[in-house]
Amino acid sequence: MSTGDTTIGKAFEALYASDDGSLDTAASLLAADRGADAELARRGEEFVRTLWTRGWQPADLVRLARRDLSDEHLRVLTGLIRSETDRYGTLPRRWRAQLDELDATPGRPADRFSYATTVLELYRLLVRLPRLDAVGPVPGEALPPAVAGEPRMLSRIRALLAKAEATGYPEEAEALTAKAQELMARHSLDEATLAAGAPSPETPGAIRIGVEPPYEQAKAILLDAVATANHCRAVWNETYGFSTVIGFEGDLDPVELLYTSLLVQGTAAMTRAEAEQRAGGRKRTKSFRQSFLLAYANRLGARLSATSRRVAAETPALLPALASRDLAVTSRTDELFPEARTTRVRAAWDEAGWTHGETAADDAGLHPGRRGLRG
Repeated sequence: MSTGDTTIGKAFEALYASDDGSLDTAASLLAADRGADAELARRGEEFVRTLWTRGWQPADLVRLARRDLSDEHLRVLTGLIRSETDRYGTLPRRWRAQLDELDATPGRPADRFSYATTVLELYRLLVRLPRLDAVGPVPGEALPPAVAGEPRMLSRIRALLAKAEATGYPEEAEALTAKAQELMARHSLDEATLAAGAPSPETPGAIRIGVEPPYEQAKAILLDAVATANHCRAVWNETYGFSTVIGFEGDLDPVELLYTSLLVQGTAAMTRAEAEQRAGGRKRTKSFRQSFLLAYANRLGARLSATSRRVAAETPALLPALASRDLAVTSRTDELFPEARTTRVRAAWDEAGWTHGETAADDAGLHPGRRGLRG
């Protein structure tokens, strides 16, 4: 056994200790032994690889490190993720998108002790993470056939929502968002039509979407509303800052797109409303924001569902097929999360915030008959 291996063995005992003193001692050992550097990096990649098999994905780890640790830890983690995933010829589609979003900025503390401390603190977080339910293939597994490009429907939704976020006219944002939801509803009908004509072996899948502070409960409620209106289910994991959305593959990406866009639109509207309140001498910022986002999520959920019901009612013969797909999604959700439960809303009440939130939801609303977009 090499000196580096011996140092690693002694140092890694600190990962399972409850005190930081043990971590400082371990960092001193690593800083004094340059021969341990390669093994230290190899062990880090091994920790990450193990987490892939335990249901974690790159975005999950990055989200957690950003929340609980520092930028230095995040840079080390990003390097490990890139090194580990470079081993594979192909990666799952959503993994590639997550890797593309990683910060490519390299960095390393000036002294060896600080670097060793950073690495050990990161590894301590990684080795203590529990197993998660898998939401897709992991690197090294057989992948479904690759699809060239993005589906046309998804590209159209993306373009509509980008315009809705960018416009300064509430009526235009409303009409654009309404059109996006209508496209999503019609896409679900198309999928149901195919399933009714020739049942396929496809089963519901799942993705994870970050739901991070502040006001994460209101954000989780908004995501649940978007998912439910589009024949999916959302289960919030408050501890690790994400919701798992379960649904048929064709519905998952549109749900993430719409949720992200509505959150952007809602946050912008909240900032404007808050500025008006401050100008009037009000100071209850936190309760105002909580109430605003909760009202926004509540009102939008009702409006999204109304649009989906209206579109579905245009083809009543497909309602049984839609119901069958909804049942499959519910069953899959129960399989993945048999212990899931509802939770009560925890938020300070602010009447002005609630009223402004409802108004913002109406401005981002889904009146199907209103057009007249501004150029």
